[in-house]
Amino acid sequence: MKHVTIDIEGMTCGHCVMSVRNELGRLEGVTIRSVKIGSAEVEVNETTVQDQMLQNAVAEAGYAVKAIH
Repeated sequence: MKHVTIDIEGMTCGHCVMSVRNELGRLEGVTIRSVKIGSAEVEVNETTVQDQMLQNAVAEAGYAVKAIH
């Protein structure tokens, strides 16, 4: 498992946090450590989860990824 920080644009409230948490939680191979306004901390299985999958999940929630590191 690899620790990943996702910087997220457009989040402003608790509903935003819940939406991002729900979408990331649907990805197999992702364990959520924390989600707060502007970022998410997750552990990912590097063999099954690519950055694009994380970006797509955040986009599904209605937000944009600024950076993944």
